[in-house]
Amino acid sequence: MSTAMLTKMHINGYDVLSVNSGPWRVCTQADRLGSFASREEALAYAAALPARRSREARAANAK
Repeated sequence: MSTAMLTKMHINGYDVLSVNSGPWRVCTQADRLGSFASREEALAYAAALPARRSREARAANAK
C-alpha cells in the first residue's frame, strides 16, 4: 500500500500544495483558486493575490 506525498507551503494566507508530484494548487480553506505546472508559478500567483487573514483573525479584530 502506498501513501500520498503532500508538499504544502503557506504564503499571504493561501495554501500552495502539491500531491504526489502533481500540479501545484493555490487554495483557501474553501476554494481552489488555480493550478500550475511549477511551484514557482504557484508561489508567484499566491504572492500577487491580496493578503488574506484567517476567520479567527477577522473575528478578533471585529470585537
